[in-house]
Amino acid sequence: MNSSRYRPRNFILEIAAILLALVFLSPFYLVLSNSVKGLKEILTDAASFPQVFVWSNYSKVWDAIDFPQAFWNSLQITILSVIFIVLFSSMAAYQIVRKPSRFNSFVFLLLISAMIIPFQSLMLQLVRVTSILELRGELYGIVACYLGFGMPLSVFLFHGFIKTVPFELEEAARVDGSNPYGVFFKIVFPLLMPIIVTVIILNTLWIWNDYLLPVLVIGGNKDLTTLPVAVTKFFGQYTKKWDLALAGLVMAITPILLFFLTLQRYIVEGVTSGSVKG
Repeated sequence: MNSSRYRPRNFILEIAAILLALVFLSPFYLVLSNSVKGLKEILTDAASFPQVFVWSNYSKVWDAIDFPQAFWNSLQITILSVIFIVLFSSMAAYQIVRKPSRFNSFVFLLLISAMIIPFQSLMLQLVRVTSILELRGELYGIVACYLGFGMPLSVFLFHGFIKTVPFELEEAARVDGSNPYGVFFKIVFPLLMPIIVTVIILNTLWIWNDYLLPVLVIGGNKDLTTLPVAVTKFFGQYTKKWDLALAGLVMAITPILLFFLTLQRYIVEGVTSGSVKG
């Protein structure tokens, strides 16, 4: 046993870490506890433990927002968007790294510059462009928008990681007669798995929880309403049904929370691996 672990300094740091963790976990407690309270009890004392568990909040939300349909909409939009982001971003980053030129450098600089542009400054133009191209209210429209907004960060992450892939492996594949697509998909792409998982996690968290882009692009198409948009059903101009809204929030974040907890270790692994030769 390492006795240095229990020195006063280490003990104080551990206590501080525990307290900090409790601070970050407190919102989860508030959401979970209030999701099984009545509206009156929430307004009276939101921080208290539920005196009576109102489990019917969840069944009411299930019917009110048509949870299975909203869940399916969020699921298919997220999966399709992430697949296209991973595919096109990895291919673009590979081309930029392996085929250095002024044009490719300009494209990379353009993508990186797009990361600092606030989304709010593009909202009006986005609505206009999606209307002209007849993308509004369509599944392929929202997927195309997520692809466009997700490419910059994803290309940046792939760009750093691809530099760590030995070029000799690609040369050996070409000598064996593999074409450029075979080299990428059979040799390079499998080696990108750590950063692929990182890109999948980051974009999944963003797309699943996003509210503004579906509102702008999907609009009034109720057949494509996502979970974040559906939960806003409980917030009216004069009344706010916090009991149902919080229950709906728990139902919406549970799948993505489980997904994150399962794959979180790959985020640091992928980013740090890609920074070795960045």
